[in-house]
Amino acid sequence: MSSRLQGKVAIVTGAGTGIGRACALAMAREGARLALAGRRSDKLQVLAKEIGNSAIPIAADVSNKADIEKLIARTVAELGAINVLLNNAGVLHVGNVEQITEEQWDQTFNINVRGLWLLSRAVLPHLRKEGGGSIINIASVLGINGARNRASYAPSKGAVVLLTKCMAIDHGHENIRVNAICPSFVETDLTAAVLSTVPDPQAVRRERVAVHPIGRLGKPEDITGLAVYLASDESSWVTGSVFPVDGGYLAM
Repeated sequence: MSSRLQGKVAIVTGAGTGIGRACALAMAREGARLALAGRRSDKLQVLAKEIGNSAIPIAADVSNKADIEKLIARTVAELGAINVLLNNAGVLHVGNVEQITEEQWDQTFNINVRGLWLLSRAVLPHLRKEGGGSIINIASVLGINGARNRASYAPSKGAVVLLTKCMAIDHGHENIRVNAICPSFVETDLTAAVLSTVPDPQAVRRERVAVHPIGRLGKPEDITGLAVYLASDESSWVTGSVFPVDGGYLAM
């Protein structure tokens, strides 16, 4: 264990699996204390046990204001402060504008955008109280470039990218930094669920690998180094930035 995040308290949403889980583990190794948020309490309990006494699991739906209030209150009461927010919770529905249902569109924006906005807004007074802090938004390369059959997901991540820039501008004078990480295709439960819906998952997987010059799909651990850096004081002059972590996908 090192101490790059020693003394910092971080909220990580979508912490039960995938990128959120990997980032929580990496932050814990660097000395952070963690509020692990997500909708699946069982996954959070397992992760909290793995991390130890420096993490608390809090079942919460980020699109629900009452859940956000509970998450903030418990974090401050049990961990004493908030210094970092990693907005990772998200959903992905596949389809073009004719195929996506109204319910899928609404859920995508409620979680990917509205929930991120509500939680970011709720932590701002606590970051301000600590003299500053870091908000890290997990967006996507599809918030920068479009793609087939991502007619709700890509626009939602585009909104995250621009919200990141707006918050960085609005709150930089308060030493509150806001940045976005834009992964490409990372192998998680979310992307596995997407692959499971196609007739030939292995063929689609090969196609996805082929558009990444580095020759493989991403792993959740590929995102953690940047997340730790943005949470740490090493990135004290970094805000409003959008970082692709994509195996070269956007270079193609």
